[in-house]
Amino acid sequence: MTLAIRQLIAEKVAFTPHLYTYEEKGGTTVSARELQVDEHAVLKTLVMEDDQKQPLIVLMHGDRQVSTKELARHLKVKTITPCKPEVADRHSGYQVGGTSPFGTKKKMPVYFEESILLFDKVYINGGKRGFLVGMNPQDIVRILQAEPVHVAIV
Repeated sequence: MTLAIRQLIAEKVAFTPHLYTYEEKGGTTVSARELQVDEHAVLKTLVMEDDQKQPLIVLMHGDRQVSTKELARHLKVKTITPCKPEVADRHSGYQVGGTSPFGTKKKMPVYFEESILLFDKVYINGGKRGFLVGMNPQDIVRILQAEPVHVAIV
């Protein structure tokens, strides 16, 4: 029972649990293959920070990258950079590769690639390596009070 799952249950969100064999540095390519789903429907939870070292979370399609330039422009800050793994772990309370946007140690603003809402079901980390939950993206946005952005790069 992860903190992420505790939050989903507390929020009465419908979700499906999906365990798979985690591969170091395999990312969403491996999880999509193991779950036999489109990698575009598997979301990455990325912990980043602005130029003032304020952390934030970006939810992005597994097969896309984040334009940090575009995100910085949207947030009206100088720069956005990915956190170092140990810093991301400290902010989220999760180990990189098992980072969930739910039940994080530190409350952080969450931004999501707006096209995520085109799916009926997406797969997102459930709080540990090798564990995703399938759920409606509308629930993700509602629970996390996430803000839509258009910052994906193919």
